[in-house]
Amino acid sequence: MPTPRSTTTPATGGEVFALIRSGQATTRTEIGNLTGLSRTAVAARVATLQASGLVVEREEGISTGGRPPAKLTFDVRAGVVLSAAVGRSRTQLAICDLAGDVIVTENVEQEIGASPAELMPVIAQRLIALREYLGENAKRTVGIGVSLPGTVDTQRGCSLNSPMMSGWDGVPLHPFLAEVTDAPILVDNDANVMVLAERRGDRRDFADMLLIKASTGLGAGLVSGGVLQRGALGAAGEIGHTKIAAAQGMTCRCGDIGCVEAVAGGWALVRNLQEQGREITHIRDLITLALAGDAEARRMIRESGRRIGEVLSAAVNLLNPEVVIVGGDMAQAYDTLVAGIRETLYGKAISIATQQLQILPWTHGELSGLVGSATMALDNVLSVRAVDQRLAQQK
Repeated sequence: MPTPRSTTTPATGGEVFALIRSGQATTRTEIGNLTGLSRTAVAARVATLQASGLVVEREEGISTGGRPPAKLTFDVRAGVVLSAAVGRSRTQLAICDLAGDVIVTENVEQEIGASPAELMPVIAQRLIALREYLGENAKRTVGIGVSLPGTVDTQRGCSLNSPMMSGWDGVPLHPFLAEVTDAPILVDNDANVMVLAERRGDRRDFADMLLIKASTGLGAGLVSGGVLQRGALGAAGEIGHTKIAAAQGMTCRCGDIGCVEAVAGGWALVRNLQEQGREITHIRDLITLALAGDAEARRMIRESGRRIGEVLSAAVNLLNPEVVIVGGDMAQAYDTLVAGIRETLYGKAISIATQQLQILPWTHGELSGLVGSATMALDNVLSVRAVDQRLAQQK
């Protein structure tokens, strides 16, 4: 969250916008108090932000003599951001406002193993169609956020190492979306954007957060000191391929032996239930059975939670997060899954690391990847630097 400046350099228009966007400043007087700008300088910066369409000022309250008080707000209707959460068998698409709230969504079902050349043109056309459907309400696209499973090269905008998305590694996605918009296109890992989605609203004050995505695969998104952590090569959070004793000798879909995913990932649970003669094809089918009271499905989900908790205990010892967020398809059976997680997490982690630790469900449910992808794009295009560049181009 933006904080008052401590330098002698006058606050820029982008910095003033950051204060308004975060809600720290809602009046010209508050801007002056937080930045030290003169009334004339505040008026000039507010005027440029109003001209850009990012800020509106409305009279509110009752006048006590003279001009009624006016409130400055970020105009979230000044444009839209497009969002795509690409999965192995399904891609979710959305158009969001500039607050990152979803306006309209659409699902694209795809063949498992579809290549970028096959899927990305479909995504581009569906995004264009969604925008046309909204008409005037989607008049200006400020950016696109895309999430992918597995490690992502955020600089090149491509998958770097994903056993789920064969044929996607090293293929930049930007060219496929060039026909949609010339606005910035941001690409990141699915768990990373999901943890960004959690840092909104009541949870934005959590500076140290660990999100677990328990779905077909297992992954994690990490915020430390208020900053998303990707690691040196973007591989931070790949906990699904941590080795545990319970998976000894078992082959993971990544090709290695002994990964926690081989016993706790959704794909492994589905395989195990299929071997029992049950007709299911996806982890969502298993969740449906568990929610309907199926004893075996519930047992498998709780056991998966125990294995996840083993890996989480080491992460909690190392990182000492304030909160662990549980998301992904398996989070629909939250109570059962988390009961298993708590068993091993609290049993194996050191007491000081869990003393005040909270475990909470994801906020946005199945929309998490879409909200997170939009948030990622907006954090880029509405950053202080980006807004300052935009204001400079207006002059």
